[in-house]
Amino acid sequence: MATLEDMGVSAGINILTALIFLLAFAILRIQPFNDRVYFSKWYLKGLRTDPTSSGLVSKFVNLDFRSYLNFLNWMPAALKMPEPELIEHAGLDSAVYLRIYLIGLKIFVPIAFLAWTVIVPVHWTNDTLDEAVKFDNVTSSDIDKLSISNIGEKSERFWTHIVMAYAFTFWTCYVLLKEYEIVASMRLEFLASERRRPDQFTVLVRNVPPDSDESVSELVEHFFLVNHPDHYLTHQLVYNANKLAQLVKKKKKLQNWLDYYQLKYSRDQSMRPFKKTGFLGLWGAKVDAIDYHISEIEKVSEEIAEERERVSSDPNAIMPAAFVSFKTRWGAAVCAQTQQSRNPTLWLTEWAPEPRDIYWENLAIPYVSLTVRRLIIGVAFFFLTFFFMIPIAFVQSLASIEGIEQKAPWLAPIIEIKFIKSVIQGFLPGIALKLFLIFLPTILMIMSKFEGFISLSSLERRAASRYYLFNFVNVFLGSIITGTAFEQLGSFLDQSANQIPETIGVAIPMKATFFITFIMVDGWAGIAGEILMLKPLIFYHLKNFFLVKTEKDREAAMDPGSLGFNTGEPQIQLYFLLGLVYATVTPLLLPFIIVFFGLAYLVFRHQIINVYNQEYESAAAYWPAVHGRIIAALVISQLLLMGLLTTKKAAQSTPFLIALPVLTIAFHRYCKGRFESAFKKYPLQEAMMKDTLERAREPNLSLKGYLQNAYLHPIFKGEDDDDDDKIGIAKWEDEASIVPTKRQSRRNTPVPSKVSGGSSPSLPDAIQENPEP
Repeated sequence: MATLEDMGVSAGINILTALIFLLAFAILRIQPFNDRVYFSKWYLKGLRTDPTSSGLVSKFVNLDFRSYLNFLNWMPAALKMPEPELIEHAGLDSAVYLRIYLIGLKIFVPIAFLAWTVIVPVHWTNDTLDEAVKFDNVTSSDIDKLSISNIGEKSERFWTHIVMAYAFTFWTCYVLLKEYEIVASMRLEFLASERRRPDQFTVLVRNVPPDSDESVSELVEHFFLVNHPDHYLTHQLVYNANKLAQLVKKKKKLQNWLDYYQLKYSRDQSMRPFKKTGFLGLWGAKVDAIDYHISEIEKVSEEIAEERERVSSDPNAIMPAAFVSFKTRWGAAVCAQTQQSRNPTLWLTEWAPEPRDIYWENLAIPYVSLTVRRLIIGVAFFFLTFFFMIPIAFVQSLASIEGIEQKAPWLAPIIEIKFIKSVIQGFLPGIALKLFLIFLPTILMIMSKFEGFISLSSLERRAASRYYLFNFVNVFLGSIITGTAFEQLGSFLDQSANQIPETIGVAIPMKATFFITFIMVDGWAGIAGEILMLKPLIFYHLKNFFLVKTEKDREAAMDPGSLGFNTGEPQIQLYFLLGLVYATVTPLLLPFIIVFFGLAYLVFRHQIINVYNQEYESAAAYWPAVHGRIIAALVISQLLLMGLLTTKKAAQSTPFLIALPVLTIAFHRYCKGRFESAFKKYPLQEAMMKDTLERAREPNLSLKGYLQNAYLHPIFKGEDDDDDDKIGIAKWEDEASIVPTKRQSRRNTPVPSKVSGGSSPSLPDAIQENPEP
C-alpha cells in the first residue's frame, strides 16, 4: 500500500521527467535543423521557410543566445491564437478536440474546490481508521484518511456524499449541455461558411442490385435519372483496385531505393553500389544495385499495366457501388437522408466522405459481408478484452513489493530500502501499465479496418470506442478488482447483478493510489513527452540524411501525421471516468487530473497549431460519442457510489441516489433528441441557402467538370506515377461516363441517355421536352 511518502517520490520522478522533456523541447525547437519538425504544419502550408544562416555551424545550431532566454515563449504563443482563427488554420475537428480538455477543466476545477472544501474535512475529521488500527490491527496511511474509507458504517456523514453527488451531477450536466449547444452551433456555422467541396454534392450508394441487361454504371444512371431527374449529375464507379494499389506502392518503394543508390553513386563514382537480392539484403546473389532496381521497376510497370487492363475489362472488378454526384447540395442531402427503394436493403445511400477521408481499400469489400466481419471482430474484441486481464494482472503483481518478493526472493534486501520501496510502490505500477498498452491502438485500428469502414474518420471513431471500452474493463475494473481474470469471472457469475457494483465499490478506495501514479506517468510525463516528439525527430533526420532528394521527399519525411483521435480521446475519457468516480470517494485524486487537463490543453494546442496536419475534416462528427462517453462515466460513478454506500450499510441514505442515474439518462436522451441530428443530418434549409448563394455568385459554374473525377481512385489519377503509369487515364475517365442502355424495356428511363440520345416513348411529352442539360 502506497503512502504519502511514496506518492511524493512518484510525483518528484514524474515532475522531473516532465520538466526534462519540456526543457529539451524548448531548446531543440529553436535549433535551425529541427525547424521542419517542430513547425512542420507551416512548411506544409507554404507559410514558412528554412531559417537563413551565414555559416556551417549556424545552419545547425542557434547561436543567438538571447533566444535561449525566451525558450518558454511557446507557452503563451500556443494560447494566443483565437478560436475562429484556429478553426480556419487547423479545422473544426482539431478546435473541438481541444474543447474536450477545456470541458475537463470546467467540470473538475469547481468539483475539486467543492470536494476539498466539504468532503475532505468530513473524511479527515473522522476517526474510524484510527480506531481500527488500535483494536483490529488494520494498516492504513494518511491517504486513506482523506478517503471515504475513514467513514464508519451507518454514519450520518454519508449524507454529505449524497448531496455532493447531486451537486457534481448537476454541474457536469450543465457544462455538457452548454458545450453541446456551442459545438452544434460551431458545426452548423462551419458547414454554412465552408468552401465548396465534392462531398457536399456526393453520396455513396451501395448494394446496387444485379441486372442481366445492364452494367452497374447503366443501372446507376437509370435509377437516379428516374428517381432524382432534376438533380442527378454524374457518378463514379467503385473498383476493386487493391492489387493495383499494392503494385503502385511497390513501384514507389523501388523508385525510392533507385533514387537512393543513384544519389549515392553521384557522390562517389569510384565504385558502383551493389546489393544482395535475398531477404533484407542479407544474402543472395550480389548485383549492381542501380541496374537491379531499374529492371525491377520495369517489371512492376508491366504488371501495373496488365493489372490496370484487367480491372478495366473484368466485370467482377466493378463493385455494386458508386459515388453519385448531384447538381445541388439540396439534391444530395435529400438522396443521402432518404430511403431509395421499397426494399430497404437495396440502393443504400449515405453521405460520401470527403475524398481525402476515404479508406479506399475497404470500398472493395462486398456490402453483404460487412455484418459477418463485424460479428467476427465483436467476438475477437471480447476475447482480447477479457484475456488481456491475465497479462495485466501478472504485470501488476510484479510491480508490487509482495509480487517481487514472491517471484524473486533474493531481491528482498534491495527492495526493502526505503527509497527503492517508494519507487516501486509509487512509480512502477503506473509505468508498467503504460508500457503494456503501447501496441493496443494499432491492434484496435487493424480490427476496425477489417470491419470494413470506408473512411478514416469512421475508422478512428470505431477504434476510439473500443479503446474506451477496453480501458474501462481492463485499466479501470481490471486494476480495481484483485485476482486473475478467471477468478473475476467466477466471482461475477456467482453473484447477482445488483451485487456487482457493491463488489467493485468496496475496492475503489483502495486503488486510488495506483490511479494517482498512473495519472502522473501517463498524464504528466506522457503528455510532456508528446511535445518533444522524439520519434518523429529521429525519423526525420534519418530520412533527410539518407532518402531526401527533392522538396517533395522532404515534405513526406517531415509529415507528422494527424492528431490521432483513436488514441487521444479514449485517454481523455479515462480521466473523466476516474475524476467522476473518485470525486466523492477520494478527492485527493482530483488535483492530479486537473494538472493533466491543463498541461494537455497547452501541449496539444501547440501541436495542432504548429505540427499536426489533419488528414480529414468531419466537422466534429465525433462529438455525440464524446458526450455519450462522459455521460456513461457519470452513470458508472453513480452506480459505484451506490454500491460503496451499500457496503457501508448506509441503508437509509443509499435509496436517495437511485434518482441520479435516471435523471442523468433522461438528460442524455434530451441532448440526443435536441442536438444529435445536427451531427447526423444536413438541414435542407442550409443546403438550399448555400445553393442559392452559389448560383447567384457563380451563375456559369460547371459542377460536372468539378465533380467528374473527384472520387476517382488515386492510383488512376497518376499524380505520383511516371509517364508509363499514366497510360489509360483518359480511358478510365471516359468509362466514368454513361454507355447506351442494353435494357430490353426502357420504361424506367424518363430522359434521353447521355450517349444514345434517345427518349423514352412511354413518358409524357412535357418530360421529354425538358432533356437533361
